[in-house]
Amino acid sequence: MTIQIDNQPCASVGTKKMGKIIGTKTPQQALDSLVNMTGDLRPIELSEYEARIAKTQHYMQENGIGALYLNAGTNLAYFTGMQWYASERLVGALLPAKGDLVYLAPTFEIDSLNERKLVEGDIIGWQEHESPYALVIAMLDKLNTAGGDKLGVDESTQFFIVDGLNKMLGQSWQIINGAEVTAHCRMHKSESELALIQRAMDMTLAVHKATASMLYEGITTTEVEAFINDAHKKVGAAGNYFCIVLFGKATSFPHGVKDPQVLKKNDLVLIDTGCKVHGYLSDITRTYCFGEPTDKQRALWESEKRAQLAAFNAAKVGVPCGDVDKAARDSLAKDGLGPDYNLPGLPHRTGHGIGMDIHEWPYLVKDNPHPLASGMCFSNEPMIVVPNEFGIRLEDHFYMTEDGPVWFTEPSESIDAL
Repeated sequence: MTIQIDNQPCASVGTKKMGKIIGTKTPQQALDSLVNMTGDLRPIELSEYEARIAKTQHYMQENGIGALYLNAGTNLAYFTGMQWYASERLVGALLPAKGDLVYLAPTFEIDSLNERKLVEGDIIGWQEHESPYALVIAMLDKLNTAGGDKLGVDESTQFFIVDGLNKMLGQSWQIINGAEVTAHCRMHKSESELALIQRAMDMTLAVHKATASMLYEGITTTEVEAFINDAHKKVGAAGNYFCIVLFGKATSFPHGVKDPQVLKKNDLVLIDTGCKVHGYLSDITRTYCFGEPTDKQRALWESEKRAQLAAFNAAKVGVPCGDVDKAARDSLAKDGLGPDYNLPGLPHRTGHGIGMDIHEWPYLVKDNPHPLASGMCFSNEPMIVVPNEFGIRLEDHFYMTEDGPVWFTEPSESIDAL
């Protein structure tokens, strides 16, 4: 079927239009409808961190990697539970191929790190006038690197740290991208990780529904963003991890525009938001109409829904990630959109992995040969952009099981509802 690209309004509103959800409550009523959803959740336990380290060390021994440097940030938190931030000072950990890891930090921060330590390990300090890179070399000489001469460096490590290590290591060590190790572990989620992601998704979907219910003509995107932040707090998060709110033509910009907009009758509304729960993230996008959608908008919304379902149905264990992206694009091409990245059509990849980072491995992108496997989690968002008119993005996530994909959240129902 080829979609007719015109701009004629629909003859009728439809039975679901603004019916039961969109624009039916005051902001306070919408906020009052939400409850804390985190009371029964448990953070990742020490035994799981220890299992992650054991898995990592086995992989390192099998692949000639003597040690892995974990920089402050997500990877340090994933493997050790240590919550710390990346800055101009080296703070991290060295994980050898065998034996206990050691933490590295400015001496004056040791007490603060000790308060946050879950996985045991000595914290070795360096003074402000000393080279932390020399400390790394000294520790490598003391650790059991199991015969490997490769040093994996956390892929998120700032360049100045990598540069400093390179200048100190000489010919005895080969620095490699630590993503070979970190991605190998992090892309396969455990049951406890899936449970935290599931709850975060449930929370954000509840926030989406509450937000749709409180929209009114004249509200600004800034006001909606503030409501979403309050709503995420009401369901138990610290607030928004991120938030994109777009009205009308601004919906054709995948990641938004710089200026706020004001909601008008018959505008398309695109809201993309998420929160964090015990370190794990949600990320859901909904697009619907505040009023009367045109025939063109309704037809393309249905095309978007079909493409999302085509991607989901293509996701099977062992299938290359790129095939999922291809399924979405093939579906859009049948409706006269694209092909490839051409517009009107899909200007970006179909999906990304998710976990402790909002975008992580692997990616549902053209020609990616990485095979799908149980425990992998993905966004499914084959957005349609009609330049200078509107955009439609429906984003839900799924996780892989041996029997196929499972939705974290059920996809949107129609352009008139969530």
